[in-house]
Amino acid sequence: MTWSTKILSFLNDLYLDETTLPDKIYPLLPLQGENSDVIKRVSTEFYHKYYNDNHSRKMIIGINPGRLGAGATGLPFTDTKRLKQFCNIDLPEFSTHEPSSVFVYEVIEAFGGPEKFYQEFYITSMCSVGFVIEKNSNSLVNYNYYDSKALTKAVEPFIIEKLKEQIAFGVDTSIAFCLGTGKNFQYLNTLNQRQKFFDQIVPLEHPRYVMQYKSKSKDLYINKFLTAFSS
Repeated sequence: MTWSTKILSFLNDLYLDETTLPDKIYPLLPLQGENSDVIKRVSTEFYHKYYNDNHSRKMIIGINPGRLGAGATGLPFTDTKRLKQFCNIDLPEFSTHEPSSVFVYEVIEAFGGPEKFYQEFYITSMCSVGFVIEKNSNSLVNYNYYDSKALTKAVEPFIIEKLKEQIAFGVDTSIAFCLGTGKNFQYLNTLNQRQKFFDQIVPLEHPRYVMQYKSKSKDLYINKFLTAFSS
């Protein structure tokens, strides 16, 4: 089985029972939502294009899918604009813009483009399912797995199970890269001490942090990512 076959099977089977979550927190499951047919088509095209092989890859681990990135397109750190511009995959049914995706694809381009980058790396998330929380105004906003102790505790068995499943795709476990130098790295590092997923974990700033707070120094962070990846 190729990486693409394994990834698509993993995504199609991905499920988290919302009744196990704290009150007013709901999972993001794009392959089971109203745009599921579109997302399945796009995911299939993307993973067959870049992962139709058995090469070993290093894992890049984000936090969890957000509403405008993987929570919408099904693809980590890939909004519809980057999907069309850099991957030549069109998703005309809707449009999303995610600042994190802008930074990630600038890194990918600086690395040598999607074909070269995705042959060496597999981007995923600490928690394979993203979350939204219902606020007082009845609006839904992004929520991270570590934003409450109750949610972290509820999803930890799920996190461990899904990381193990993805590592089994053919991940090079000598080193992994964590997007987020704060809570995400702390949690992954603690979990790794117990589970022994990776020999080494390198923390890197989360793309959202770079774009929101360090945009004037963006090139410095791109170079930092490239240096880390080349090591």
